[in-house]
Amino acid sequence: MTEQAESATDHADLPSGRHGSSRALYWLLGLALLYTLYFAKTLLMLIVVAGLFTLLLGPVVAWLKRFHVPRSISAVLLLCAIGGPFTLLAVELSEPAQRWVKQVPELTAKVTEQISTLTQGEETRRGPLIETRAEEQDSGGFFSWFHGDEEEEADPPPAERAEEDSDEDPVSAKLKEGGLEMLVNMLAAAPLVIAQLVTSIILTLFLLIFGPRLFETFVDSFSLVREKRQTIRLVGGMQLELSRYIVTVSLINTGLGLTTALVLWLLGMEDPLLWGVMVGLFNFAPYVGPLVSLAVLSLAGIAQYGLELMALLPAVVYFTINMFEAQLVTPLVLGRNMRLNPLIIMLWLMIWGWMWGAVGVLLAVPLLVCLKLAAGQLNVLGNWVRLIETRA
Repeated sequence: MTEQAESATDHADLPSGRHGSSRALYWLLGLALLYTLYFAKTLLMLIVVAGLFTLLLGPVVAWLKRFHVPRSISAVLLLCAIGGPFTLLAVELSEPAQRWVKQVPELTAKVTEQISTLTQGEETRRGPLIETRAEEQDSGGFFSWFHGDEEEEADPPPAERAEEDSDEDPVSAKLKEGGLEMLVNMLAAAPLVIAQLVTSIILTLFLLIFGPRLFETFVDSFSLVREKRQTIRLVGGMQLELSRYIVTVSLINTGLGLTTALVLWLLGMEDPLLWGVMVGLFNFAPYVGPLVSLAVLSLAGIAQYGLELMALLPAVVYFTINMFEAQLVTPLVLGRNMRLNPLIIMLWLMIWGWMWGAVGVLLAVPLLVCLKLAAGQLNVLGNWVRLIETRA
């Protein structure tokens, strides 16, 4: 009887042990995935960007294939149609962007100087009262014997005074140094960014031309996929849904950028097209992107108008337009596709920002939505999808 009880206990403990080992295995796989994403980011970023462009253009290439347009021709034409305007826009905005980047050290020093001027003005208004009290104390009495050398020490020699006046504010010097360092880093990284962009375009071209046929061959050749035709239709529907999402978000951000640029142009803001492109690009990163845009537009307003109330007008205008887009346009157009928990979004942005930097922040939310839509199409990870869609 005892042996039977012990054997039953062993059999009861066996599934829990397997469950614990499988859970530990999942954690190890997750850590290995994070390790791979972090240390192979130079390669994986190219693949992810190319994959997103393939999802965007794949349905169009398939549609043109029905009209007997070869995939190679349609892929090249689509990439030229998209890349041509972006190239012209980049060339047009390169000069004002470089000018503003070069102005960053001067702008930060100017803001610091104006703040220091305001602070000194406040101290000057309080100065006469302090000096009057000091003179009243020094005019007589017992304590006047202890201030005999103050008049000589109050006015330093002319050489020392000139040296003190020539010394630069350490805060301004530090800001200038940081601005120059940022400029040097951007110029040093420009060739690598261009090379990565060209590589992503070439990889996108090959995926559009050879990817679909390669996938169909993979499904037909490997016996692991049982319902082959259904799998191909399911992946095609998922690709179409993801393409619609990417196109919709891109159109919304483009409209946000154009509206912001138009309003700033009407207000007489310098380089409104540059700021419109910036806010449209940063809007791919919710919460973080709009905050960065507000900070940059505030600095641009200070550079153009000085420390006045008018300097906040560009940031206020953008904030109003962004609130209208985020609270009304995007939920109305995207609907359920954009049901994402804000806390999940922030954690997701932090993780991808840590792994891939600024590119990771821009790609984080599109990747999250793509994963959510893929899980919904494949009817897997339902608990995780409900967690991601949880609203406050």
